[in-house]
Parts: sequence; C-alpha cells; structure tokens
Amino acid sequence: MDSSISQIVITVLGIGGTLAATVVTQRSADRTRVRELDHVRQLQQDEREYATRQARLEARRTCYATLSAGTRDLANVMTNVFHALEKGEVTEELRADLARARREQRMRNAEAQMVLPDGVAEAASTANRHLGDAYGVLMRLDVGTAQPGETLETAREALEQLWGPLWRMRRVMRVDLGITDPDEVP
Repeated sequence: MDSSISQIVITVLGIGGTLAATVVTQRSADRTRVRELDHVRQLQQDEREYATRQARLEARRTCYATLSAGTRDLANVMTNVFHALEKGEVTEELRADLARARREQRMRNAEAQMVLPDGVAEAASTANRHLGDAYGVLMRLDVGTAQPGETLETAREALEQLWGPLWRMRRVMRVDLGITDPDEVP
C-alpha cells in the first residue's frame, strides 16, 4: 500500500504541479497582456496629447500670422495716408482703404485676444494702442479736427514710434512659438 499511496501522491503532485504551472503561466500571461494594454493606452494618450499640443501651436501660429499681417497692413496704409496728407492728396479710395485696414486689424486683434497667452497679449495690446494713437492723429489731421499740437510732424513721430511695439509683438510671438530663443538680444 505504501507504494500505491506513494504513486497516488506522486501522481496527484504531478497533476497538481502541471495544473499550478498552467495557472501560474496563465496569470503571468494575463499580467503581461494587461501591461501591454496599459502601455498601448499610454501611447495613445501621449499621441492624443501631442496632437492636441500641435493643434494648439498651429492655431496660435495662424493667429499670430494673421494678427501680424493685419497690424503691418494697417501701419502701411497709415503711412500711405500720412504721405498723402503731406501732399494734400488724400483720396476717398485711400480713406476707404484705411477704414478697411483698421476694421480688419481690430477684428484680428479681437480674435487674437481669445487665443494669446498673457505675455503676447500684453505686447499685442501695446502695439494696438500705438496703432490707435497714430490712426487717431491721422484721422483728425485729415478731417481738420487736429488737437492742439497735432501736426504732420507729430503724425510722423507717431508712425515712427509705432514700429518698436510692432517688432516687440512679433518677437514675443516668435519666442512663444519656439522660433526665437528668449535670450536672444532683440
């Protein structure tokens, strides 16, 4: 009987070991699959976050480009109006072009204020203020309602002072996009 009990015990242990090995192997495989699924989920989440960051960056880049183009367009049209004022040759077409450029710049600025980070918004606001000041001087000179001290020379100075804030705004935008190193001397 001893030998038959030994054989039964050995058989039971063999079967138990085989079953245990199968269970251990299955659990290990399950853990590996869970880790793989977690890894895939993490990769997918990382890809979604990257795509979101890229989309936001592209939206800011597009916003910056249109805002910059609008401010330059308005500055250029105001320069044309200034030269026409100097010659006494301001036309209705030039006035309409100025009104269009001002309207478009204001719209682009308003849209940008919803997207711009604080540092860029501050630079854009300063540039917009200078654009508005120069625009006001030009308009008052054109319609003959210039305030005391407003002359063609003060209009020239306002236009010259405009370019510093416009270049600063452009630089701050480029730094925000990672195009320009923040430590570069402007």
